[in-house]
Amino acid sequence: MKKKGFIFDLDGVIVDTAKYHYLAWKNLAEELGISFSETQNEQLKGVSRIRSLEKILEWGNLEISQDKFDKLLVEKNEEYLSYIDKMDQNEILPDVVRVLEYLKTQNCGIALGSASKNARIILDKVSLREHFETIIDGTDVTKAKPDPEVFMKGAERLNIAPEHCVVFEDSVAGIQAANAAGMISIGIGDSAILYEADHVFKNFKEMDDQFINQLITTEKV
Repeated sequence: MKKKGFIFDLDGVIVDTAKYHYLAWKNLAEELGISFSETQNEQLKGVSRIRSLEKILEWGNLEISQDKFDKLLVEKNEEYLSYIDKMDQNEILPDVVRVLEYLKTQNCGIALGSASKNARIILDKVSLREHFETIIDGTDVTKAKPDPEVFMKGAERLNIAPEHCVVFEDSVAGIQAANAAGMISIGIGDSAILYEADHVFKNFKEMDDQFINQLITTEKV
């Protein structure tokens, strides 16, 4: 049996930092006089910071200078960092550690594949960095999801072929990226939103060891 690789997104899969992104983007949008809803925030999940701000400006039909654009990116990230600075292990989502530890006992490759440039900081805050063989974050890629670059790099660093990899994602863009990479895509969240995934679970508590064993032995078809 081929060794299987498991690639985890960070925000909304391992920890719920999506709520902090939402607060920071909402405050930024309101500063610009643009209304910003949780529905719109869903469209920013898994998307780079630059593209996220571009989308907000498009929604508000607003154009700003490059200097202002760059300044807003810094402001948003500083506010976001002020939230995650207070994070600890209590922020880890249910049963994430159980799944990570089980995969390790099965000799699976484990990687992180996130658009966040703060991924390593967050993993340190919640004491999970040691669970990952490799980390691919926003500092390692040039193309945002739904481009599969982040997951292809994860597979490459694990030295495991893409068709032998499984991706856990909470965003539409992330699921599309996993599918584009030819990997098994597992949605974590709402099945009505993540319907393009091969399988969807509300959270890891719904995912038993039997299902994980199936992932370890199943190929993408």
